[in-house]
Amino acid sequence: MAKLIEVPFAKYQAVGNDFVVVSASKFLLLARRTPHILLTIAGAEPPQSLWAIALARSICHRQMGVGADGLLVILPGRAGHQARMFVFNADGSSAEMSGNGIRCAAAYLLERGQQVKRRAKTGGRSASPRTLRIETGAGVKSLCVVEAEETRWVFRVGMGKPILAPGKIPFHGADAGPVVGFPLPVRGGSLGATVTSMGNPHCSVFVEDFDAVDWSAMGRAIEGYEIFPNRTNVEFIRVLSRTEIEVRFWERGVGQTQSSGTGSCAAVVACILNRRTARKVRVRTLAGILEVAWPENGEVSLTGPVELVARGTYYLAPPSGGNQG
Repeated sequence: MAKLIEVPFAKYQAVGNDFVVVSASKFLLLARRTPHILLTIAGAEPPQSLWAIALARSICHRQMGVGADGLLVILPGRAGHQARMFVFNADGSSAEMSGNGIRCAAAYLLERGQQVKRRAKTGGRSASPRTLRIETGAGVKSLCVVEAEETRWVFRVGMGKPILAPGKIPFHGADAGPVVGFPLPVRGGSLGATVTSMGNPHCSVFVEDFDAVDWSAMGRAIEGYEIFPNRTNVEFIRVLSRTEIEVRFWERGVGQTQSSGTGSCAAVVACILNRRTARKVRVRTLAGILEVAWPENGEVSLTGPVELVARGTYYLAPPSGGNQG
């Protein structure tokens, strides 16, 4: 019987979106002894190693593992950045970016004593917000520490500009963007969809009443439509006012989630493109509030909390097989 691998982990939740965070250093060490276990984590974009897929599927399992929406693997940063973050969905598939996940990764780094930039106090004023820069599959993202307590933090994330060109989303249903009001076929008719990317693909639709539509079944179906070659995340949006919306989320590779960081950003971008809200919006999710802003000609920002849930050791049976990289 193969010896179990001990995996130190920390679990965080960001407005109900929960993630298990692990450092890849344990596996980089292990790879020198058993190279088949770690195949591509050090260089692939995104990594597709046997252990990462096996770990994501097992540790994220709600009954048989720790339970989470996703796994975040942290590697040392390059070019002066604090870290690299790789995101794995609960089904083992890779994701380019997670707006809630990156805040969990930042909390993990701060807990581990990661050095962050901080200006000296001047004139008795509080220091400027500390900042971190984390590499992701959607580029380098900057985070400011807005609040910090023992097991709770609030971060503001620079999410970058939304991607509106269909070829870069990617989306095969239109030749030019922005894609607004696209007639998306659903059971019993069609929905007008706004298709964007926040580094990962999103399909946003507006509804009047969540109880009047089977949005979970719709999300499951839309995720796999052929016009989304990399699958898609789906947001169902109810506009409450010019400055507040309520959203339900179906996430690619996970399913229904309590909230979504990139999904909240995509929902607000969709609202602005459809002239339904102002450019600074409170997003009500099933688990709490996120704040999203998209200044004209600027990047999207996402502000929200993170809480530490648990720390521990997970016991992973080593995967077997050949190179999947």
